[in-house]
Amino acid sequence: MRYPSLLTQIKQRRLTLGLKQHDMRLRVGILRQQYQRLETQGNPRLDTLNLLADGLGAQLVLVPNEKLRAVLAALADDSALLTDSGQSATTDKRPLDEDPWQGLLGDDE
Repeated sequence: MRYPSLLTQIKQRRLTLGLKQHDMRLRVGILRQQYQRLETQGNPRLDTLNLLADGLGAQLVLVPNEKLRAVLAALADDSALLTDSGQSATTDKRPLDEDPWQGLLGDDE
């Protein structure tokens, strides 16, 4: 199974949060044109990816291939997704390749 590129995931995350490209200036500190270029042509540096992840309320994680299935299964498992209050987070059942962040932030974000 092939997963969307990191830049596609960043764009999907931005859209999921209801943000426009120009909103990233306030969250990350880069101009809309710079952000647009990242989403379309992207070859960002690691420090830029970390800034984007922070601005999108996400974390960059390196997952070894042999652990990928276990990580994806844990992300898909409703019981593994708990909010800060310990309540199970609501997830929608789209495939992870369409929305890799589904349900991770709970209903409040």
